[in-house]
Amino acid sequence: MAILKRDDIMKIQDLTFEEVDVPEWGGSVRIKMMTGSERDAYEASLYELKGQEVKMNRDDVRAKLLVKCLVDENNERLFTDAEIKMLGKKSAKVLDKLFTVAQRLNAMTDEDVKKLEKNSVSEGEGYSTSPLPKS
Repeated sequence: MAILKRDDIMKIQDLTFEEVDVPEWGGSVRIKMMTGSERDAYEASLYELKGQEVKMNRDDVRAKLLVKCLVDENNERLFTDAEIKMLGKKSAKVLDKLFTVAQRLNAMTDEDVKKLEKNSVSEGEGYSTSPLPKS
């Protein structure tokens, strides 16, 4: 195999998407794979700092992921981070279905989320910044 150069890497289109039927909403949506930066921002949003303590913040965990993954036919995001609460007011059943697809597309399993939780502060140790293992 050839050794890739920076330009070779940057030319590669490695972000995929999947269209999902949502009969409850009368159509389908497109869910995209996140960039590395988007995934880092999503994971950072799951932590809450209170004084010296870092806790897992699971508020709107589905909507937080979906605002980064739901896109239109031009792959432009449908929602901004400021609209997380608004999206979170939609049907839990639908959000869960879409969340599951977004997790799969982004190689994020329930086990990965549990590891994130374990990496939040435990007995004053701080949290780990090590990357999640691939599932």
